[in-house]
Amino acid sequence: MTPDVLLGIPETLYLRSISPFLIVMQCGNPVGLVLMYKRLRATKGRERDMKPPILMDFPESFETERLLIRSPLPGDGPGMHAAIRESLGELTPWMPWPKEHRTVEDSEVSARRARVAFLERSELRLHLYLKGTDTLVGSSGLQGIDWEVPKFEIGYWCRTRFTGRGYTTEAARAITAFAFDALGAKRVEIRCDSRNLPSARVAERAGFRLEGELHNNEVGTDGVPRDTLIYAMTPERRQD
Repeated sequence: MTPDVLLGIPETLYLRSISPFLIVMQCGNPVGLVLMYKRLRATKGRERDMKPPILMDFPESFETERLLIRSPLPGDGPGMHAAIRESLGELTPWMPWPKEHRTVEDSEVSARRARVAFLERSELRLHLYLKGTDTLVGSSGLQGIDWEVPKFEIGYWCRTRFTGRGYTTEAARAITAFAFDALGAKRVEIRCDSRNLPSARVAERAGFRLEGELHNNEVGTDGVPRDTLIYAMTPERRQD
């Protein structure tokens, strides 16, 4: 690296980044490091301007015509365990986590960890109950969160005895509205195994558009590579 190149670089950058500069000197590409430095500064600036997610206030529950949708709470374990054990036949072909709920205590631990994640705003799991009852219909929520955009991914499952009645679609629509209206979402996704046709139909009935298919994107519960469908909705394409 020649002295005239160094003259164009801030002294603070040079002094604080001597090791990267030695690497660049060997590679002969100082411009790349400067561009990387500028991108890092821009990203840090956005992070400084963004309110920490843990300080964000928004509703922890809301209702649809038939459902109470709320954040997990201590004590949810027994109801969740019963619902998952009842639905193992429909859940295990697509999801690995049901096998972790061997006991009521396992499910209670899951509910309490989900509560912590909800308060941290790192993942927003939501339990679905029949209005006016303690009957768990299933679970949904927002995961894969990027607060900088912000964008979210909706996941969902329905208890076996309640499938085919439109509860999951009803919940997906309400949670999508929650993401846009309460959380300011710029993008909401639904991802599912290409062979999981009921899950794909929920996304379509909820108004999401298929954007693409990722081939051999994940390994299924059977150890075989699976394709992933990506559905998405943005404010411009939102269907109220």
